[in-house]
Amino acid sequence: MNANAFNALLDTLRKLNIEHTVVGSVASSAHGIERSTVDTDLLARIKVFHANRLSADLGNDWYADPDQMRAAIESQRSFNLIHIPSGEKFDIFPAFEEFHASELSRAIEYVLPLADGPVRARVSSAEDVLLAKLRWYQAGGEVSDRQWSDITGILCINTGLDMEYVNGWAGRLGVSQLLAKAIADSQT
Repeated sequence: MNANAFNALLDTLRKLNIEHTVVGSVASSAHGIERSTVDTDLLARIKVFHANRLSADLGNDWYADPDQMRAAIESQRSFNLIHIPSGEKFDIFPAFEEFHASELSRAIEYVLPLADGPVRARVSSAEDVLLAKLRWYQAGGEVSDRQWSDITGILCINTGLDMEYVNGWAGRLGVSQLLAKAIADSQT
């Protein structure tokens, strides 16, 4: 991960007042067992009207197609931004669900220690990363060893999780059975 590219993107999101949090494998590595990843995922409260300004403010060093961004935001799907000099890819997931709002509100400031320098970012809480990973695992057909390792790693390392919060959202998100299985697997 390129710290300069990551910091440039985060600075731009802050400048545009786009609420955001780091999610995905970078977040699960922060709260669980570290692993490599090919891109960085962010959840953002981004709207269609942000697309032109985000593209312009990132500048020529970035692949940031405003038409692609608008189409993705309108259809509630992710889009990517690529820092051309480093080849670093960032996937932006528009926040549109109640769970996303909770995740954004609970994000914590974190310093990610990258090889080429630290990055200060808002990172989703361990509880929210766990829940999101359970959803991704379920959506992927429950076959990804990598996702399952992320899930059990979070449970093993974070013994003080707010389980009332986790259980409540697991029920609402339809992942309660997977959560129970993950808890059992993490205790063996």
